[in-house]
Amino acid sequence: MHSDRDTLFRKLWDNYREVTPSAEEIHRLLGGTQGKEIINDHIALRTFNLEKVNLDKLAAHFLALGYKEGQEYHFEAKKLYAKHYEHEDPTAPKVFISELLVEKFSPELQATVKDLVDKVDPQAVTADNFLYSGTHWKVDYATYKRLLAESEYAAWVAAWGYRANHFTVNVNQLEKFRTVEEINQTLKDAGYTINSSGGEVKGSPEALLEQSSTMADRVEVRFSDRTEVIPSCFYEFARRYPKPDGQLYSGFVAASADKIFESTDAGM
Repeated sequence: MHSDRDTLFRKLWDNYREVTPSAEEIHRLLGGTQGKEIINDHIALRTFNLEKVNLDKLAAHFLALGYKEGQEYHFEAKKLYAKHYEHEDPTAPKVFISELLVEKFSPELQATVKDLVDKVDPQAVTADNFLYSGTHWKVDYATYKRLLAESEYAAWVAAWGYRANHFTVNVNQLEKFRTVEEINQTLKDAGYTINSSGGEVKGSPEALLEQSSTMADRVEVRFSDRTEVIPSCFYEFARRYPKPDGQLYSGFVAASADKIFESTDAGM
């Protein structure tokens, strides 16, 4: 596991950027050539709840760097469970990790996912590079499509494996923009599609968090039998509001996160 937080996040970013070509352009649009560095609010990671690769196994990489467990979240319709993690250093990005509740799906999906996870070397899970190591298995396009019919999330993990599903611009730290609506309009004017599920802006000042996201880039992925263009990763934008004690809210809103997951939907 990494012993340096900055190194881990830099590696995660480089890996994310490889399959998210829009990321650099969005940085340019929001930061400008004279703008200060874009600050990352949080990243998100996806996995299955099978013992070898479950949420806790991914979280261990962050706990080793001083992160602490935050809230937990339940997504009944999507059959997901999640937790977020924070560091006492307020400049450290937060981490949102979710896992698919595999046992709640069909025997066919369960068998497919178990077969994929069986191919992961247990030692790889604790290696420095695991969180940005991609897939540890081969999957054909027909299998991907079968998973997609039952769970967009399962299909995404099967195709992309272990990598940051998204990075998130900290809107509070931007110089040129004050609202999530302004960012959405700028991106739409530049030709990007904003995730409109549940509204383009999810959450509210009353909920202490507003979020939006692009729809995932569509890039080529090499399946075992062919190459196809499918959704990869996306960019999110988060504006946080102060709690009564004056500290910015640091958690997440489950109803909003539920819709953010749909940024990788193949049909949108």
